[in-house]
Amino acid sequence: MKQVINVKGGNISLYSKNQDDFISLTDIAKFKNLEFPRYVVQNWMRTRFTIEFIWLWEQINNKDFNRVEFDTFKNESWANSFILNPKQWIEKTNAIWIISTSGRYGWTYAHKDIAFEFASWISVEFKLYLIKEFQRLKEKESKSLEWSVKRELTKINYKLQTDSIKNYLIPSLKDFKKKYVYSDEADLLNIIIFWKTAKDWKLENKDKSINENIRDYATIEQLLLLANLENLNWEFIKQWLDKYKRYELLSEITTNKMKILFDNNNFKNLK
Repeated sequence: MKQVINVKGGNISLYSKNQDDFISLTDIAKFKNLEFPRYVVQNWMRTRFTIEFIWLWEQINNKDFNRVEFDTFKNESWANSFILNPKQWIEKTNAIWIISTSGRYGWTYAHKDIAFEFASWISVEFKLYLIKEFQRLKEKESKSLEWSVKRELTKINYKLQTDSIKNYLIPSLKDFKKKYVYSDEADLLNIIIFWKTAKDWKLENKDKSINENIRDYATIEQLLLLANLENLNWEFIKQWLDKYKRYELLSEITTNKMKILFDNNNFKNLK
């Protein structure tokens, strides 16, 4: 998966592979030489410090690293005529720190550990801005993942609730009421959590997609409470509690849980 962050007015591409993050050295190099970034990458790769740093990184992270071929590079790096490009690194040392394509419009990505070092070689200031924007992206992804997990949890508990409706409520209802019972039960919780029904939200948000609903815009706190209430409502329905009694109990539980959630330091850190 490819993503883009903006660093000091320039776009830097990111690439994820096997849960590792790679950053475009080509894009970083454009900060120094917009027309010929590949030459900037090659000049950095031939420095003694770069070779030794990459050697250490591969030693730690790559069990298949070809140390024999690397020693050849290391010994030749003292010569002024020494030239090393990404393709040579990959083919001769079985390196995993780099992903590259050749040609005039080729590109080179490096593992974030290496890319940050390259950015430092370009400019210490640029490196700091790059790290800041990279961290901002990761924090955003983390919050998005957190929200998605909670949303899936509510969907699972919603299935429990609909099963209890099917088995306990529907058999006792008249036919004309049966088609409304699922939405009515969903709105019972919507009113407790969001203070409005799904239909009310639709009327207030006509600019939103027809496939979106009130729960798609819930906060993490709301989704967490909703997941709990769906599970409790499932149990209350099985106990044959009527709708008004369930509303009363679930509202009281929500008030207490909200206080606990917002007073909990661990939850504050999670946010």
